[in-house]
Amino acid sequence: MGNTPLDFYEVLSIPKDSSTAEIRSAYKSLAKKWHPDKHPPSSKAEAEAKFKAITQAYEALSVQEHRGVFGVYKDGSRPASPLKKEGIPKYPSTPGNQSKDYSRSKTTNYARTPGRDFKDFYYSTMAGSNKPEKARPGAFKSHSGPLRVKPPPEERKLECTLEELCRGCKKEIKFIRNVVEKNGMIVQKQESQTIRVKPGWKKGTKITFEGLGDERPGCLPADVVFFIAEKEHPTFKRVGNDLVLKAEIPLVSALTGCTFSFRLIGGEKMTCAFEDEVVYPGYEKVVKGQGMPVAGEKGVRGDLRIKFQITFPTQLSSAQRSELVEILKGAT
Repeated sequence: MGNTPLDFYEVLSIPKDSSTAEIRSAYKSLAKKWHPDKHPPSSKAEAEAKFKAITQAYEALSVQEHRGVFGVYKDGSRPASPLKKEGIPKYPSTPGNQSKDYSRSKTTNYARTPGRDFKDFYYSTMAGSNKPEKARPGAFKSHSGPLRVKPPPEERKLECTLEELCRGCKKEIKFIRNVVEKNGMIVQKQESQTIRVKPGWKKGTKITFEGLGDERPGCLPADVVFFIAEKEHPTFKRVGNDLVLKAEIPLVSALTGCTFSFRLIGGEKMTCAFEDEVVYPGYEKVVKGQGMPVAGEKGVRGDLRIKFQITFPTQLSSAQRSELVEILKGAT
């Protein structure tokens, strides 16, 4: 059985006599609706497939003079281009050049050069010159017109500890991406990059490597975006630029005073003494300037907030109860 070409008009939900403006309008509307970044993980795969089909349809129909040339079969193969048999169609004459036939110009010879296809021809002529020898260098790679659509960025997670986000660090990362070779084959290539994590960076901070995502024929390379993810810390919890430390003390220490030591996020040892203070439920001790650094503000740090959890006794004797009543009578 033969392959059945995809109906690009059906993909864009437009009639086959649609104008270039109508094609563009349909594409913008559908691309906005199905952009993967606007969909939750549960429907992201479907959105990516829809977005890819919409982009492919727009690429094929956006050049009005050559609609239908790039029909694509469902298995991904392409039918032979009719340009090789029929030659390049004539372009409309322009004022002062009514008799010129562009199908016989140097552009036609360039389009028929072995190894070149209609796509190369399109990019060279759309680069703004009728002389391909001036438009050739980088014309295909640097063109940012409607046919060179850029896929959504590829997001990857970069996990960091609170210590790394406090001091700053250097992360060496490696990842695999698809690359299109000169012969059109897609191969996998390993990339290595260095990310310098700055003190104070927060969860969700994004680092973008432009053009280092997967490559696809006819598209600009995607960007790769790494976003910071904080590893759970056994002692501290980050809240904005502050650090929260939970300390558990017995009831007798909360009422009569206590001293306890702990290590700060930077590793320094700190001692807190509570001699003249009663630690009650909800009590919070604030240590200024011992939180996380504030990104972009040298020398500025958040605070350390110590929250106390008081451990009550599970049972008391009759004598202890009587003594407590006498001791706490009149206490406020």
